[in-house]
Amino acid sequence: MAAQFGRRLRRGATTTAVAAVAVAALSASQGPGAVLASGGGGGDQRTAGSAPSDDSAATGNSPYYTDLPPLVTPNKPGASTNLPITGSAESGIPASVLAAYKKAQQSIASSDAACRLPWQLLAAIGKVESGQARGGRVDANGTTFSPILGPVLNGQGFAMIKDTDNGAYDGDSTHDRAVGPMQFIPSTWATWGQDGNDDGRKDPNNIYDAALAAGHYLCAGSRDLALAADLDRAVLSYNHSNEYLRTVRSWFDYYKRGTHEVPDGTGVVPPPLDGGTDSSPDPGTSPSPTPPAKPDPDPDPSKPGGGSTEPKPPKPPATQPPKPSQTLAGMENAGTGVLTATAGDAFGERIKVRAKNSLGGPLAKVSVTFTIAGDTDARFDGGKSAVTLTTGSDGTVTAPVLQAGDTTGKFMVRAIATGRSLPAVVYTATVTARQADAIARTDDKALSAAPGAEFADAVEVKATYKGAIASGVAVTATMITDGDTPAENDKGPYFKDADGNTVRTLTELKTDADGTLRLPKIYADDTAGTYKLRLTTEGGATVVIELTVEAPAA
Repeated sequence: MAAQFGRRLRRGATTTAVAAVAVAALSASQGPGAVLASGGGGGDQRTAGSAPSDDSAATGNSPYYTDLPPLVTPNKPGASTNLPITGSAESGIPASVLAAYKKAQQSIASSDAACRLPWQLLAAIGKVESGQARGGRVDANGTTFSPILGPVLNGQGFAMIKDTDNGAYDGDSTHDRAVGPMQFIPSTWATWGQDGNDDGRKDPNNIYDAALAAGHYLCAGSRDLALAADLDRAVLSYNHSNEYLRTVRSWFDYYKRGTHEVPDGTGVVPPPLDGGTDSSPDPGTSPSPTPPAKPDPDPDPSKPGGGSTEPKPPKPPATQPPKPSQTLAGMENAGTGVLTATAGDAFGERIKVRAKNSLGGPLAKVSVTFTIAGDTDARFDGGKSAVTLTTGSDGTVTAPVLQAGDTTGKFMVRAIATGRSLPAVVYTATVTARQADAIARTDDKALSAAPGAEFADAVEVKATYKGAIASGVAVTATMITDGDTPAENDKGPYFKDADGNTVRTLTELKTDADGTLRLPKIYADDTAGTYKLRLTTEGGATVVIELTVEAPAA
């Protein structure tokens, strides 16, 4: 039975009564309560020392869930081999979320063994911050189906933190919001973000990335989390609140006594956030109320009155079934064409998605978040990697213009109904290398050198595409043989690599902003004759330049 005494705590808004209830609930538990470090203790019970300042907290001291663990603990310490496979929903941790905590512990045990980070501490913080990624609503890679965003930190009931990421992580370019299952504010994520699932990205909405980042953050400053004082300092650095520390400590002690794995998506979903966007109900529907907990039965049913004398809980209010025309049933591609652009250019096609109701018709006023994912530097107009917009009367919404960066290859854009556990609409976009359809020398000087000497004049070429300057175009330079099928020549003029070795092919050359490329110095060997240098651009443009090696005239 979970103690549901308060949904969120705000800075400066916690009352003495709430704190008293928390302490009473902990003392009633069969497991140990949250024992905080104190100055009078011995051993590892040292004082937690001065807490970090508000603006240094990982979460920005944003609100958090205050539900306490069930009064009946799942097992005794050290009984991991006998943990139940089923049990209280509150004591279960979704499979991917639990795996992420344990993987983070193993990773930090290898990189910072002195920290002695227990995965149960990550589980406790994950429970308090997001209800274990909203009950384990994550995909196969550990990424939440929709971004978990805390309330806007605009100083109205919460901390005041102005935007630090131009909305890249939280979609808000005015103020910051805590992001992901471990609720990092963007500025903290920029410093502490990790790639916990080895996919080449640092995503605060990925439980593997977020758990590893939280572990590193908690271990900062040479902390030893096996010491109560250091553990308290670490938790307070995450959110500077004694009530927060007590709540995390209670879950930490609870998970240390045992837990069990539940399938992803079947964990307990926490109540809606005050101003957050991680659990918005479908438009036109009423969220199902959570029935109050049943009172404990009298231990002796034979007593007069038939057991407990507590009044029966009131019946939950009846809810009207949602209208099919107002219920969001899914999202679909609204006719987006092929997404291809040359590096540095804007995509000609814009991403468009449609929200459908249960009748298959359009649904207006649905919040949709477009997120760029993958190894790319492509961005939406304004330099954002994520934007949130609302569907119109026809149920569609179009993302801003997508701008390609310099990184070539494929990446994805995901469109999701913000705060809903619905499949994303995934679009594949491709960035191709800049091309040139013509390349030519910038002068017509004869290029010659004596045997064993270097060519006095540099080779300079200019690339164009449809008559315009072609900047940033890849060029390959090769000394070639004569004949119908030229190959790399093994004699005659050559280049030198960084170590001074002879090379006759150069790659990774690129034209500058003016479309111009000046080749490195060219050297002649001892073999006289006429040779050819071929330059080929991305796009297939080619120019062949003649090089002469001959002794100077007597």
